Amino acid sequence: MELYESIGQEALLGILSHIFFIAITFYALQAFMLEKIFKKNKVFQIQLIYILLSIAIGTTVSNFFLQVSNWSGKLPYLF
Repeated sequence: MELYESIGQEALLGILSHIFFIAITFYALQAFMLEKIFKKNKVFQIQLIYILLSIAIGTTVSNFFLQVSNWSGKLPYLF
């Protein structure tokens, strides 16, 4: 039963980590003025770019932290 709990906890941590880093990335991307790059009156497309960039960058950063956490947990097996 402990194995399933561990898998469930790992899944929950992964989901929360991804959501957290996607939200942080979305907030950080608001500092850029992407409106000046795009054509005028393309609000939906600009918002879509913000969302897609947030997902791509946030997921990458989340995967990095989750992997480092996973690897650091396995370091005691080195010795």
